Amino acid sequence: MAEGAGLIKRFYEEIIEGGNLALIDELATDDYVDHEEALPGQPPGKDGVRYFVNAVRAAFPDIKVKTFEASLADGDMEACHVILTGTHRGEMGGIAATGNTVEFGGTDIIRVVDGKVAEHWGTTDNMRLMQQIGAIPS
Repeated sequence: MAEGAGLIKRFYEEIIEGGNLALIDELATDDYVDHEEALPGQPPGKDGVRYFVNAVRAAFPDIKVKTFEASLADGDMEACHVILTGTHRGEMGGIAATGNTVEFGGTDIIRVVDGKVAEHWGTTDNMRLMQQIGAIPS
């Protein structure tokens, strides 16, 4: 298995779903760079990862990984597609809690250096998510 195999899965299962923010320091390099568009107010680097996880978990405290499909683990690269579910119980993107159940997907690509994530590129189906919480019409 490649050096980075399993890092994204650990991020989703142990940090996003499990809430273990201490793992961020273990799984990411000190100079970690995220190329995905940030949430408003999100700082760069590992602090940005913590900010993102806290925001998602506050909005969807019961967030779960519904499906995780690893599509690549080769050399220093790893990629996956994930589907997440949860209940909108806190503010997200300026939208107060609705109690709506959501299901949305994302695709991630990471570059691994010495067993840690050095760079991340990703896309999240924010349109579907915003439709499900009533921020935009379906």
